[in-house]
Amino acid sequence: MNGLTKLLVGTRPALVIVDVQNDYCHPEGALGLTGCDVSGVKEMMPRLHELLGAAREEGIPVIFIQTFHEDATDSEAWVTRSSGRSAQVCRKDSWGAEFFEIAPRQGEIVVNKHRYSAFVNTRLDSVLRTLKIDTLLVTGVSTNVCVESTARDGFMLDYHIVLVEDACASYSREAHEMTLTNIEGYFGTVASSGELADIWSLHGKKSTLAL
Repeated sequence: MNGLTKLLVGTRPALVIVDVQNDYCHPEGALGLTGCDVSGVKEMMPRLHELLGAAREEGIPVIFIQTFHEDATDSEAWVTRSSGRSAQVCRKDSWGAEFFEIAPRQGEIVVNKHRYSAFVNTRLDSVLRTLKIDTLLVTGVSTNVCVESTARDGFMLDYHIVLVEDACASYSREAHEMTLTNIEGYFGTVASSGELADIWSLHGKKSTLAL
């Protein structure tokens, strides 16, 4: 049994989908309009759809991470990020903060965040502990910022991390690849959606411990 199979068979995984929202993913979203290359998002979305469908079929919990920003959480330091260019990204109750192409089903969990990491000042850790999750299958946007921040913090909190390389995207291939190297070297395992699907196909419900 290889290392990836050990992470999925006999453990309690959850699929974590980070910031797949209009402002980050849509060509007419805030980042697309500032010139960010969102072609990587378009390329990865079919794999994310397939992975989401497979996880649901296996009964693996799906947790949607949704960023929104508002005056109440916009600290003086925070609004200086990206030289101030991100000031209008994912404002609360805006179209830009809505999910892009995917959406939680009834009963699936949404965790709102206000910083890059989905663990900072959120309920994510409490949700995962309640579900007895020990392995995070991390996907979403952008690979080198919010996805990597979430994966790093998850590892620091003693979760096994599997970064799904073709179900996350950045605004440059170089940035995406840098995170894959970093995660594989220090924080977890990098795998493809196809590898996960093959393991689930072979082992079926054993991968979820009947969650």
